[in-house]
Amino acid sequence: MSELNVVSLSEAQLPAEPFRARHLINGEWQASADGATFERVSPSHGKVVTIAGKGGPRDVDAAVFAARKAFDKGGWSRTSGKERATLLLKIADLIDRERERIAFHETLESGKPISQAMAEIEGASDLWRFAASLARTMHGDSHNSLGSDMLGVVLKEPIGVVSMITPWNFPFLIVSQKLPFALAAGCTAVIKPSEMTPATTVILGELCMEAGVPAGVVNIVLGYGDPVGTAMTTDKRVDMVTFTGSTGVGKAIVSAASGTLKKVSLELGGKNPQVVFPDADLESAIDAIVFGVYFNAGECCNSGSRIIVHEDVAEDVIARTVDLSRQVPFGDPLDPSTKVGAIITADHQGKIEGYVRDAEQSGADIRLGGEALDVPGLSGQFYQPTVIANVQSNMAIAREEVFGPVLSVLTFKTLDEAIELVNDADYGLSAGVWSDNVHTCLEFARRARAGTVWTNTWMDGFPELPFGGMKESGQGRELGKYGLEEFLEVKTVTMRIGRTRAPWVS
Repeated sequence: MSELNVVSLSEAQLPAEPFRARHLINGEWQASADGATFERVSPSHGKVVTIAGKGGPRDVDAAVFAARKAFDKGGWSRTSGKERATLLLKIADLIDRERERIAFHETLESGKPISQAMAEIEGASDLWRFAASLARTMHGDSHNSLGSDMLGVVLKEPIGVVSMITPWNFPFLIVSQKLPFALAAGCTAVIKPSEMTPATTVILGELCMEAGVPAGVVNIVLGYGDPVGTAMTTDKRVDMVTFTGSTGVGKAIVSAASGTLKKVSLELGGKNPQVVFPDADLESAIDAIVFGVYFNAGECCNSGSRIIVHEDVAEDVIARTVDLSRQVPFGDPLDPSTKVGAIITADHQGKIEGYVRDAEQSGADIRLGGEALDVPGLSGQFYQPTVIANVQSNMAIAREEVFGPVLSVLTFKTLDEAIELVNDADYGLSAGVWSDNVHTCLEFARRARAGTVWTNTWMDGFPELPFGGMKESGQGRELGKYGLEEFLEVKTVTMRIGRTRAPWVS
């Protein structure tokens, strides 16, 4: 234990009272229809930090009714791009103003480091500003080559009412990958944040109201997937569901939404590989490997949880990865020096432990960690940085999403073998390649079955670039112009100029 960099209890103060979270329905903050509430206990400090309304079918019904009415009346859906952009920019400024408050509550509920949360909130406001630019520049098409008497117009219109179901690992950032793009398109929304991280979405609702979002355009219903998420998915008044979370829940949403054939956009899990060739800049690669697996305690769909290393450099890479892993500060997320905080729940920590024990029993070699981490002064759940070598491609830890600070190491001999290992997975979210040979990088990028490929870097992201996965990592895209188009319907208008149509019956 002494060989690890452990950050003990900081001097930061917990709030005297829990955050009180209510539903936002038709522009008003409301308790649950039946008065029910639930508590969120901080995964790092073991204290109740949020008391939230526990929504039910009546709350969802009221929220969807408000969103449907607001959309159909056209007070938002038929506004100009300028008006939408102006409001989105106001919200971005308010997010900047409240960055410290938002980050603080996100850290308390999720266990992520406060410095990371601050950076994510800054990134979120940038997403709102980018979406504002799209609101001003979105357009359809015209076709004037159909003949002298015909004109074709392609309109892009908002899809309607959107149900947004967001996860606990990046609660504010991911709602900001959805909501501003939907609003830029002219949609209205009903949002359900994870029951483990409701506070920051409620704060966002406060900022939307302060900025002047019309009543009913943005609605928030707190609570659990069953019944809240289920009702939001099956309601025929909802035109689209966008969900970020586990692949298993994503499949259930597709099934539930099939009854009304509404559009479904999914950003799901990943088992993301980084492939390291012998000619790579190993110092940079190893730093990116450590970042990729420990960022957000590995509770990240883009986690670089498996590395595929050429056998000529494998032992060197493993040894240097272990050494650097020991230096990463794990511990109290309220300490600004911490880079890895708490695991979201005790149950999830048990799941991580199960994968590690199964790998060990299957013959893998634990080179570092593999156990819970004790942090002096804290009663929450933490897990040690863990590096597992001699992993075979058929092991569960090489194929399934562990969602923890656990790195699996596989080896390869040839480029073809590396790509085969990369693509031999149910997931296809992201992949990375490390080589100084541009031809190797380009061939890898074209052959890897992943929605994002990083070359000589890991997890760099920009609002301008689309994000999403292949195979069981999801369908649809967020961010970029594609993130706006997810919330648009295409309508064809065919126009005859003058009375030139020949009669069908003469």
